[in-house]
Amino acid sequence: MTKPSTSTHPAGKSDAEWRAHLTPEQYAVCRCSATERAFTGKYWDHKDDGVYTCVACGTPLFLSEAKYDSGSGWPSYFEPVSPSAVTEHADEGHGMRRVEIRCASCESHLGHVFPDGPPPTGLRYCINSAALDFHPVAEVGGG
Repeated sequence: MTKPSTSTHPAGKSDAEWRAHLTPEQYAVCRCSATERAFTGKYWDHKDDGVYTCVACGTPLFLSEAKYDSGSGWPSYFEPVSPSAVTEHADEGHGMRRVEIRCASCESHLGHVFPDGPPPTGLRYCINSAALDFHPVAEVGGG
């Protein structure tokens, strides 16, 4: 696990405040770039209509319409809610070359993006459930 930064993050919280705000699993994933085990997260097989937000800061990240079953055991999406919702970072840890995805608002680690997704983008945003919260359509004004 990567050691968390002790500085204040863009969302305005210190490391101690993040620990108080998030569960231990959410903290490990979002602030230390941990990965939950496949097929164990709350949203890997979730099918309701709505929006998936960053669990740390509430920023909308993915719409249910972009979610699909990749067979990977993690929630997978073919695109974020907007290109500016997430940022991409080179990740060469664990002997692999991957592209890490973070929340653009608070820099929380979300997961990775791979070039093996379905049309229309051909991308697979493979995201940890622990990094997400979900709001049904009724809560976001759609029903």
